[in-house]
Amino acid sequence: MGRPLSELTLKELWELFPIFLTEHKEVWADWYEEERKRIFSFLQTADIKIHHIGSTAIDSIQAKPVIDLLVEIPVSVSMEDIKEILLQNGYICMSESENRKSFNRGYTSDGFAEKVFHLHLRYEGDHDELYFRDYMNANRLLAKQYETLKLSLWKKYEHDRDGYTNAKGDFITEQTRLAKKQLKGMKNRG
Repeated sequence: MGRPLSELTLKELWELFPIFLTEHKEVWADWYEEERKRIFSFLQTADIKIHHIGSTAIDSIQAKPVIDLLVEIPVSVSMEDIKEILLQNGYICMSESENRKSFNRGYTSDGFAEKVFHLHLRYEGDHDELYFRDYMNANRLLAKQYETLKLSLWKKYEHDRDGYTNAKGDFITEQTRLAKKQLKGMKNRG
């Protein structure tokens, strides 16, 4: 058994949890749905919305086998209260700012569990990721370009999550801008 995650340096964490991509798996949609239902079972706040985001939500492209969930809460709900409920139900808070908090589940002192989740807690309407997801799913060529970019960055940033994320940033920002322009007036879709 490894050391507790809280005792590891960032370098040790990146070594234990490297970036790796796998072929798209249909089971990812099932894992999302199971986790969505589990979250609804303990987050009984009215009007929350949960969405499948990230590369596992883009059809047919390779992705890190991590299910990203966007949880939108009404502005009338305390983000701190939701944080406490998530912590009590197996999530670990990884980063936070005033209006955004990120959590994970499935990281163990021995490496990844079978199912790994990243949960992005936001106030309703703070969801550029939905535009990007929908735009990639509607544009197969762009989705494949995104996959090619990710594959080109994989080994270079295998043990540097921040570098990997930053290196994809310009592509994501530009495609999200185009998506918003094209999909203006899009309604939230799960």
